[in-house]
Amino acid sequence: MIGAVRREEIISALRRGTVPNAGLDALAVGLGGLVPALDAELDAVATGRAGFKAIRGEYGSGKTFFGRWLQERARAKGFATSEVQINETETPLHRLETVYRRLVERLGTSDMPGGAFRSIIDGWFFALEQDVLADGRTDAGDIAALLERTNELMEARLALISRSAPAFSAVLRAYRKALSEGNVQLADGLISWLAGQPNVAAGVKRAAGVKGDLDHFTATNFLMGLLTIMRDSGFAGLLLVLDEVETLQRMRADTREKGLNALRQWIDEIDAGRFPGLYLVITGTPAFYDGPQGVQRLAPLAQRLHVDFATDSQFDNPRAVQIRLQPFNHSALVEVGRRVRDIYAGGQPNEVRLRRLVDDAYVDTLATAVAGGLGGKVGVAPRLFLKKLVGDVLDRVDLYENFAPRQHYKLTLADTEMTVNERAASGANSIDDIELP
Repeated sequence: MIGAVRREEIISALRRGTVPNAGLDALAVGLGGLVPALDAELDAVATGRAGFKAIRGEYGSGKTFFGRWLQERARAKGFATSEVQINETETPLHRLETVYRRLVERLGTSDMPGGAFRSIIDGWFFALEQDVLADGRTDAGDIAALLERTNELMEARLALISRSAPAFSAVLRAYRKALSEGNVQLADGLISWLAGQPNVAAGVKRAAGVKGDLDHFTATNFLMGLLTIMRDSGFAGLLLVLDEVETLQRMRADTREKGLNALRQWIDEIDAGRFPGLYLVITGTPAFYDGPQGVQRLAPLAQRLHVDFATDSQFDNPRAVQIRLQPFNHSALVEVGRRVRDIYAGGQPNEVRLRRLVDDAYVDTLATAVAGGLGGKVGVAPRLFLKKLVGDVLDRVDLYENFAPRQHYKLTLADTEMTVNERAASGANSIDDIELP
C-alpha cells in the first residue's frame, strides 16, 4: 500500500513528465528477472567488496528509471546512493573532482533522500561518542572528558583514512574542533570544502592546514575517505549511478578520449579493490557500447565491457558486466498505465469514478494512440503516455464531475512538449509523409 505522501510524489513527477525519485517498485515492469543477480551483487559489496555494472538500453527503454529504481532498492538495504548526470561542461567523466562534487550534492540515504553528506559526517562523530560511552569509563555529563576520549578514538579511526586521504582526515579534525568550539561559520566552510565545493575562503582552509581546491587525484582520495566513513558508520556501501554516459560520443575528441580512459581506470581500480564498498553503475545506449564514437574507440575498455548479445534476449545473463534493458512493448506500456491509474485512484473520494471512466480498455486505447502519434515506436512512448494519462485524463476526471475522457478528450502531441527523440519518432515515416511546397 502506497501512502498519501509517496503517492503525491509519484503522481507529481509523472505529471511533469519526469521519473519519480521514490516509489518506483510500484511502477517497475519487466525488471523481475534482474532482481536476484542485482541483490546478490549489492550483498557482496556490503561485505567490503566493490562492484560495477553497465546498463544498455535504447532511448525510452527506461535507463534513468532503472537507475532510480536500483537506488531505491539499495537504500532499503542500507546503502547510501547518488546519481550523477555526465555532460561535457559541468561533469565531464575524466574530471573526478566535478563528479565527486555532484556525487556529494546528490548523496541520499533511506532517512534523507538528498543532501545527506553532512548528516553522514555528523552521524560518524555521534557514533564515535556512543562507542566511547559504551565502554563505561566516561561519564556522559563530563563534556571535556567525552570530547577528549572521542578525539582519541577519532584519531585512531582516521589513521586508516590518513593513509589514502590525508587532507580528508585533516579537514575532519578541524571540523570536529570547530563544532566543539561552537564556530558554526568555520564548520560550514570546512564541510563545503570537504564536499568539493570551489571558492571556499582561504582562512577556512588555513584552519585545516590545506591549500587550493580539489583536483582529480584529491577527489579520488576523498571518495576513498568517504567510503571509509560510511563503512565505519554502519552503511552497507555507496551505490553511484553515472547516467547518460553516452554523451561522451558528442563531446570533443580529446574530452571523449579522456572520458573513455577514465571509465577504464574506474573499472580497473574497482577490480583492484581500491574502492571497497562502492557499486558503480553506468548507463548508455547500444550505440555508445558498439559504435565507433563510443567504447569501441578504446580497445581495453571494449574488452572489459564486451558481452555477447547475439543470443535471444530471454537467455540474457543478468550477472554479466553489461546487461540490456528491453524496450517497452504494448503490453508493458498498458501494464504501467494501469498501475499509475491504480496509484492515482487509490484512497481517493472519486476512486470508483476514476476506475470506471479510466478503465483498462481506455488505458489500452490511450497507449495505442500515444504510440501511434510517435510513429508506432512504443519504446519512446512511456514518458509522454504517462504524462498524458495523469495530467490530461486522470486529473480532469478527478476535477470535473461531467468530464468523460472518451467523449471530451482528444489526444494532441505538440513538438514543444517532446524530447528530441520523441520528435524524431513522431516525424515522417515514409516519403509520402513529407509535405512538399
